[in-house]
Amino acid sequence: MYGASYRDRTGDEEMKSLEEKTIAKEQIFSGKVIDLYVEDVELPNGKASKREIVKHPGAVAVLAVTDEGKIIMVKQFRKPLERTIVEIPAGKLEKGEEPEYTALRELEEETGYTAKKLTKITAFYTSPGFADEIVHVFLAEELSVLEEKRELDEDEFVEVMEVTLEDALKLVESREVYDAKTAYAIQYLQLKEALQAQK
Repeated sequence: MYGASYRDRTGDEEMKSLEEKTIAKEQIFSGKVIDLYVEDVELPNGKASKREIVKHPGAVAVLAVTDEGKIIMVKQFRKPLERTIVEIPAGKLEKGEEPEYTALRELEEETGYTAKKLTKITAFYTSPGFADEIVHVFLAEELSVLEEKRELDEDEFVEVMEVTLEDALKLVESREVYDAKTAYAIQYLQLKEALQAQK
């Protein structure tokens, strides 16, 4: 019974009845990373409301794993959090860039490694309630150290780490890893290794 009810609620016709119609849109901020809009919308019940929406070009994140099974991570101070956290390499998509290109560029810039094998794992929206940012997550394998490391952005400072999967899971538990993309990537690798062990 529940399954039938769920299908009924998520049919195309029902989904359209949940849509909000944009009546007016105003851009109130344009920045280096984001643009901010305020939209007047008509709700499904006909009432009016406002939505504050962040427009973001999208980003990539790279789960880089060495031949020895270690994860390449970076330690970085994040001003919005007022703390240092441990993350997988990541960065913003530049205009016209394909996610695969951005992923390799960010890996090289932040860690000094490059990868012969790059596989897309998934993509997800980070905060769909107010932002359209999408993060493309890649698995980087067959790593090698660059002879000449790419330069970081002038306002970017990171410390590179190599950790085992076991230690990475401990970083999640201790909240030194405290962002969704990194926690997802670590748990993905944990599941991948568990499934391989069953074969």
